[in-house]
Amino acid sequence: MATPETPILAAAAVVLLWPQRGAVLMGQRGAEAVFMPSKVVFPGGRVDSEDAGGLGISETCAERLARHPLPGSPSAGALAACARRELQEETGLRLREAAPLRFIFRAITPAGSPRRFDARFFLADVGDVLGDPLDFSQAEAELSHLGWIGLDQARGLDLPFITEVVLSEVGALARGLDQPGVPFFDNSGPVPTFRRL
Repeated sequence: MATPETPILAAAAVVLLWPQRGAVLMGQRGAEAVFMPSKVVFPGGRVDSEDAGGLGISETCAERLARHPLPGSPSAGALAACARRELQEETGLRLREAAPLRFIFRAITPAGSPRRFDARFFLADVGDVLGDPLDFSQAEAELSHLGWIGLDQARGLDLPFITEVVLSEVGALARGLDQPGVPFFDNSGPVPTFRRL
């Protein structure tokens, strides 16, 4: 059980969209995982000290990523590098070097969770995958049941609440709707706050 002193770790995830199929890439966490066991999630994880770069991040996204930083928050480049690395590790898929990553969502895990993350979600397009987007043979074992799941079909799976909200955002973006600022579920303080970045 987490305590109020549980550290909030920076993390990043990739929502890889296949527009022609109306599908996103997701996998299932292990039943023994401490954080979100058995939940279906997007590829992602915590930022490592080696994460650096920032290719594919627009000035607008970088500026939004820098808003409301927590102590020790990583740079926009480190967050983008983390997202790319986690995608490759967990799915075996690699994005081309300058593939654009669009910052679309941020959420901080509420107090009381066994692990807490300040997670940024990036949208990427299947057209920027190097190689076959159906080949998961190089994936590490962290996620099982990797696959492309229709945006409507995904809602019927065992999803964390935040993943459901992110899917709604992605669905709106896939339909060509504009995003009036990046949604941010801020649970860093004593009162949960919703912001737009």
